[in-house]
Amino acid sequence: MRYTTDWKDYELIDCSCGEKLERWTREILIRPDPQVIWKSEKEHRLWYQASAQYIRSRTGGGKWQVFKRMPDAWQVRYKDLTFCIKTMGFKHTGLFPEQAVNWDYTRQLIRQSGREDVKVLNLFAYTGGATIACLKEGAEVVHVDASKGMVQWAKENAKLSGVDEENVRWIVDDCMKFVAREIRRGNKYDIIILDPPSYGRGPKGEIWHLEDSIYDFVRLVSQLISDEPIMVLLNSYTTGLSASVMKYILDDVITKEKGGKVEADEIGLPVSSKNQVLPCGSSAIWTAE
Repeated sequence: MRYTTDWKDYELIDCSCGEKLERWTREILIRPDPQVIWKSEKEHRLWYQASAQYIRSRTGGGKWQVFKRMPDAWQVRYKDLTFCIKTMGFKHTGLFPEQAVNWDYTRQLIRQSGREDVKVLNLFAYTGGATIACLKEGAEVVHVDASKGMVQWAKENAKLSGVDEENVRWIVDDCMKFVAREIRRGNKYDIIILDPPSYGRGPKGEIWHLEDSIYDFVRLVSQLISDEPIMVLLNSYTTGLSASVMKYILDDVITKEKGGKVEADEIGLPVSSKNQVLPCGSSAIWTAE
């Protein structure tokens, strides 16, 4: 499993009974997590001193129960990156801290390329963690997400992190439609990042089911790979789309034509109170040799 131990402002303290106990700077949050199926005793004192807890509803959805006064929004830092955090609907905070291991690896590949003209396409880009990581290395980034609110949030994170916004295009659009237009335009990218949701809707009601769509979408995206490619990264939080399945997809679509290699594994978060790492999805990464 791949993970980073470099977080200072985020900590996964403990996890049990379908929930995880987290520290986001000074705020202690309890959030549901379907991976946590074990029922060990909640012995850590912070389980009973949380700032807020997300309570699921039996009819779907849920809401935050706030126990202590806390800010509407606050900041967390990872190395030289800064992000705005909020308690959102459906348990989210606006950041997936397990993705830091992929931010680090992407930055490493950009540095190792020795190039100053790396072009990155970040699809389903959310609040911009990967976008900002690439901008920090001087890459040019096209950031695409169907949610106008998420793109605005990513812009705020870019300002907090002090990156050059002249190197980024912010696009609110359905990712599949945007990719199709980029193919017609003849645009190419050296790094392509795909972080698709398990299920979602585009700005005009387009429906996305990951298992039904991902293979054809990767085939479509492969037409945007440049003649001097660096990486294609595919993330999944869907249990039915394992690291091995994603490796097969990238090998079948990209390695067969471009060469290179694919590595795939779970990504996770270390649990600070125990000698454990919580799995938090999977990533498959194609790199050119």
